[in-house]
Amino acid sequence: MKRLLTAAIGTPIILAAVFLLPSPWFFILMTVLIGVATFEYTAIVRSQAPHAPLRLLLVLVPLAALALTLSLSGDLQPARPGAPLFAAAALMSVGLGTLILFSRTPLPETLPALGVFGFGIPYFAVPFTSLYALQQMEDPSGREPYYGPWLIVLLLAIVWLGDTAAYYVGSRIGRHKMAPVISPNKSWEGAAAGFLTGVAAAAAWCLLRLGRVDVRILVLAGITAVAAQVGDLAESMIKRGAGVKDSGNILPGHGGVLDRMDALLFAAPVLLAGLWLLGLEGVAR
Repeated sequence: MKRLLTAAIGTPIILAAVFLLPSPWFFILMTVLIGVATFEYTAIVRSQAPHAPLRLLLVLVPLAALALTLSLSGDLQPARPGAPLFAAAALMSVGLGTLILFSRTPLPETLPALGVFGFGIPYFAVPFTSLYALQQMEDPSGREPYYGPWLIVLLLAIVWLGDTAAYYVGSRIGRHKMAPVISPNKSWEGAAAGFLTGVAAAAAWCLLRLGRVDVRILVLAGITAVAAQVGDLAESMIKRGAGVKDSGNILPGHGGVLDRMDALLFAAPVLLAGLWLLGLEGVAR
């Protein structure tokens, strides 16, 4: 009941923010949400590197997301097109190594600390940028003023409806464990229900927005649904490795913000990349 009540209250608030907030305020909202999730992540992994400056992730993640966002928007026009990617790779290697070195992190904690930073920054910055890019994406025809926000609706429908279906189907008829060591409650029956529900949600979105079912959208929805379930398992893997059950308790019935966003962290970049690769930016009528 708590799970449904939280979703009933939170979903309209999130949708209102997606449709109504101007770009700067939406970016600020994303900074807050991702910041809370990042804080929960540092609390989870703190035991692996207790003396490392893990709180710096709260600064590095939004800075990385801002750099990625500016790079995608074209506001940064380097002389060499590959310069942002090269700079990011250099910062991840030279920058993180230097950071851990000068923070005087104890030697037994250096490798775990590098792993926490090396995974943590893109883990949060890439979906941050993806969600912002989806919300800002414009209809090439210029006829659909709410094109970007409706892509967020598509993403949330695939992920959240799929997660709900997986939870209830898995808890009732799940017999075959999907990943018993990482997440004992997840079953293949639940995963199948989540996948099919995500694709069905995309079909409904197509009928609502396009007046037809676009097979390419359904294919991309299926891939996104799989990415969402993998993202859920990835966060469970991190928590299980650290001996933690939930990332927090801020959301009744769901745990922490990271617990609610874990699937989105993988699904958002996959959906955005799929739209680009399949040439689906022009699906709006």
